[in-house]
Amino acid sequence: MYTALPFPNINPILLRIGPFKLHWYGLCYVLGILFASLYGKHLLKKHSLWKHNSAPMQPEKLDDFIIWATISIILGGRLGEIIFYNPSYYFSNPKQMIAVWNGGMSFHGGFLATSIAMLLFAKKNKISIWGIFDTVAAGVPIGLGLVRICNFINSELFGRITTIPWAVYFPNGGLDETGKLVGRHPSQIYEAILEGFVLFLLLFFLIFYLKALKKPGLVSGSFILAYGVFRFFVEFFREPTISYVAGHWLTMGMFLSGPMIIIGQAIVIRAITQNK
Repeated sequence: MYTALPFPNINPILLRIGPFKLHWYGLCYVLGILFASLYGKHLLKKHSLWKHNSAPMQPEKLDDFIIWATISIILGGRLGEIIFYNPSYYFSNPKQMIAVWNGGMSFHGGFLATSIAMLLFAKKNKISIWGIFDTVAAGVPIGLGLVRICNFINSELFGRITTIPWAVYFPNGGLDETGKLVGRHPSQIYEAILEGFVLFLLLFFLIFYLKALKKPGLVSGSFILAYGVFRFFVEFFREPTISYVAGHWLTMGMFLSGPMIIIGQAIVIRAITQNK
């Protein structure tokens, strides 16, 4: 017999004024981008944190990058969702491709697109590539945590069936063979804690206690490595969005996070060895 906590049933729409709807999902994206920008500018103003006691760019440059970042997150995240997770559905329902307010954004797609945007922005403005990567990476986890909470509110990306005491009955969580709603891991909360707040605290510790910004690439490499590890771990509890990539255990999330672990390790090693 399944026992689980009832779903809180929070309305995904925070505010409705006539035809205008403000979704929690969209609000959390805005708050996440805003926090990353403000926190990044705070770090850039503290010159003592950086190598040679000199920030890699003026804080105001982040205001210019917000537009680049927003477009990259939306386009990359949506394209990643369409290509990696559900191409048949979206190509059969093309109108749903732009319905980002209903959820359905791939972190890996957004991460790749934003990385490309940072490379182009750095080249255009003659900014250190590692400087902008480290600045942006430091504040990103808070936005990730907020968005995962919105995934919970939307009753999407829930976990696998379980009988743990904190299992949750998700409205979209499906039924067992007897037709009863089953308890599932609240994997969105696991991700909010690990990929969001734990990762932010880890980077905070590296920046302010180990002076990681003095070693260009160490903060961004640590972000990539830690996110990959946390996401790979949570995938064992998260219901696969699509069928397994290989065998009966490798999910698409694991498949996409594996390279992040390898790349993150390489960047961390390079940052440490080249900046002894």
